[in-house]
Amino acid sequence: MSRMGYDGIAVCVPVTVPYSRYSLRSAHWFCGRALADLIAGAGVAKADVDGFCISSFTLAPDSAVGLTQHLGVSPRWLDHIPMGGASGAVALRRAARAVQCGDADIVACIAGDTNHVDSFRNTIASFSQFANDAVYPYGSGGPNASFAFLTDHYMREFGAAREDFGKLCVAQRDNALSTPHAMMKRPLSLDDYLNARPIADPLRLFDCVMPCAGAEAFLVMSDDRAKSLGLPHATILSTIERHNAYPDDPIQIRAGWAMDVDGFYDHAGVGPQDIDFVQAYDDYPVICFMQIEDLGFCPKGEAAAFVREHDLTTAGDFPFNTSGGQLSVGQAGAAGGSLGLVESIRQLTDQCLGKAVDGAHVGLASCFGMINYDRGLCTSAAILGRSTR
Repeated sequence: MSRMGYDGIAVCVPVTVPYSRYSLRSAHWFCGRALADLIAGAGVAKADVDGFCISSFTLAPDSAVGLTQHLGVSPRWLDHIPMGGASGAVALRRAARAVQCGDADIVACIAGDTNHVDSFRNTIASFSQFANDAVYPYGSGGPNASFAFLTDHYMREFGAAREDFGKLCVAQRDNALSTPHAMMKRPLSLDDYLNARPIADPLRLFDCVMPCAGAEAFLVMSDDRAKSLGLPHATILSTIERHNAYPDDPIQIRAGWAMDVDGFYDHAGVGPQDIDFVQAYDDYPVICFMQIEDLGFCPKGEAAAFVREHDLTTAGDFPFNTSGGQLSVGQAGAAGGSLGLVESIRQLTDQCLGKAVDGAHVGLASCFGMINYDRGLCTSAAILGRSTR
């Protein structure tokens, strides 16, 4: 069955609620602030936004439904997407279909979380039953141990070195230095990376994302509506999502992107060689390497060599995580899954907060989420294009 395209759909009004390391404000506040910035940026009334995609870890005990009362909205289409870092592209594709079907006219895709002093511990303590049963009884909790396990296996399997991961982290820090809301604003050298304090072998400090508070958001509407409002916008060329891919793999070295990559590019009418920048989910460098491989930029196991051969800075030949990514901007909970999409919209609509990729017309944003002990369960991605109208 051939897939329906996304003709006539616009993605616009990229919003970032500035990040803070800790906050006494609620996730509800961050989502509300994002909505306020969206309607101000679009020049519409709050009532004109009649669809919502919401992603958050710290809304509990509320969900998207409870948030509607908090925000004083009455949407006719609503989706709560509990997929963590994969939520951004999933929200995009579902919102686009809602607009195409006439179920909503303007959909706000909002991802936001707070970060109280104890909220991250509370989040990981109830993250999944699998983790509760299989990990915590042995004294391990949180993502650092899981990604140390995946990183160690990847290094043993494919010969990647810490210097290879370090080159990616150093490049992303360089990209972050011009991003106003980046939490990490000091230059990072390879020596700084290699000599940082250990966290969970082989991971050291700069391999690990820093939790913080904040929000990311964007609007999805018809192309005609965006033009009538005078909004610069990007177009959707293709999207994918996949869950629990390759369940028989004993340890994760690939994910759902690899299952769908050919159809992903075919639907967009482009190939990896046509992508002008990549925004990859980057809570830990090993996941970036998997995405570089699974999305067709190099064969499996060759991401380390690919990174050695390319310049990943915004001005380089393979611009990667041009805002700095989560490793330098910070991880505002579920908002981390939308950071790359929001940055992609900015790059394709000439609204960059930091450095722009020269001549960018096609960008790819890739998302990953919901880590159990030995694998992440959710993957998604989107290819966006610069509007020619």
